[in-house]
Amino acid sequence: MMFSQSQYDNGFSSSQFTQSDSTPSPAKSRDPQGTIPVTVKQISQASHSNADDKSSFNLDGVDVTNVKLVGMVLDKTEKVTDVSFTLDDGTGRIGCKRWLNEPFDRKQMEVIEEGMYVRLVGHLRNTRGYNEIAVFNMRPIINFNEVTLHHVECIHQHIVNHKSQQKGDSLTQGQTMESSHSTPVKVESNGIHSSPPNQFSMQMSVDGLKDVDQRILDYLMQSSSLAQEKGVHRDEIARNLKIPVEKLMESIPCLEDEGLIYSTIDEFHFKPTAA
Repeated sequence: MMFSQSQYDNGFSSSQFTQSDSTPSPAKSRDPQGTIPVTVKQISQASHSNADDKSSFNLDGVDVTNVKLVGMVLDKTEKVTDVSFTLDDGTGRIGCKRWLNEPFDRKQMEVIEEGMYVRLVGHLRNTRGYNEIAVFNMRPIINFNEVTLHHVECIHQHIVNHKSQQKGDSLTQGQTMESSHSTPVKVESNGIHSSPPNQFSMQMSVDGLKDVDQRILDYLMQSSSLAQEKGVHRDEIARNLKIPVEKLMESIPCLEDEGLIYSTIDEFHFKPTAA
């Protein structure tokens, strides 16, 4: 299904396209954010955070690392080691690549076809002078409202970033430093060390993550979890958080759709995108 052509200011859309997706996670400072909804045109207008480092991007005064995009898959090319394609979101086109490091990567890409609308989460980088997305999670879009919703979220993110710029960062940075120095490390009854909440986890709490979602995210952000190269198995998360696996798997898709976590070697191992 193809939506009619539409125009938006500030580069949010300038040509025809077809669907939408996402959920708001507004950036609240210049520090690198977890995952930000963007359009291809916004990416093309982003500046480099560091003139000597072309892989770092700054959008609306916020350092951008991981992004969420929605669009149509074009020019899909499969190789032994990777699958590359072009994503057209109605505002422009950008090259994307999904490395096939694990069987799960290949399994996820097998269902992706040219002309299909997808939602993806990936790492924004610059390769040989061209912007590119290194994809680490994607899925077909099945609800045609997702494209519209994604563009609304991009506009919302843009407004929030500009308001943050106008207010300045001094107060936010001061509060962040104070909280990081004053919050002690706790040892829970199950022996798990609970680290002071980082800015990313605090932001998501404010944005309304459910308690179980937040606990899962906090557990994956622990140094012991981050040290596991293949990610943390769902059974380990459920066991340590004392959450039934069924309850855990109700939260996992929400965290994946938010772009906060992604599956690694299979659909049972997970890592946080903000690591």
